[in-house]
Amino acid sequence: MNFRPPLLFFCAMAVLSARAQEPSPAGTWRTVDDETHKPRALVRIEEHDGTLTGRIVQLFRTPAEDPNPVCVDCTGERHNQPVLGMTILWNFRRHGEAWKDGEVLDPEAGSIYSANLHLRDNGTRLVVHGYIALPLLGRSQVWERVDAP
Repeated sequence: MNFRPPLLFFCAMAVLSARAQEPSPAGTWRTVDDETHKPRALVRIEEHDGTLTGRIVQLFRTPAEDPNPVCVDCTGERHNQPVLGMTILWNFRRHGEAWKDGEVLDPEAGSIYSANLHLRDNGTRLVVHGYIALPLLGRSQVWERVDAP
C-alpha cells in the first residue's frame, strides 16, 4: 500500500510552522518617558494560553521621586498598591501580526485604556497603542526590547 499524505496536510504544517516562528511580544521591554525620553520601567510580557499580560519588573526613578510608588489614582484592587510588580497589560490576543483587544494601565494617572500591540524593526520595538472608544483617537508609545527576540 502506497500512502501519500494529502498536499493540504503539508500546506497546513507549513503555515503552523511559519506561525510558530513569528516573533512574539513575550519578553522584557523598556518603556520610555514621552517628555524626557529617559527610561521609566521594564515590563515583562508573558503569553499564557494565547493571551498576553505584562507587569512592571523594574522602575527607573530619579532621586527626587519616591523609589517605591503606589498607584494612588488607580481604582479597585490596584488602588494604593505598589507599582512595582503591578500588571499593566492584559487580555491581548493575536490577530494576524498584531495583538489586539487588550487593555493597558497608566499607573501614573490610574487610567485604563483599550490597546493594541504590534512589533516592528524585526521584533526589537513594540508599538503600544492606547485609546478610548476608537483607535484613531489614541496615541502610541514605542517600547524597546531588552532581551533577544
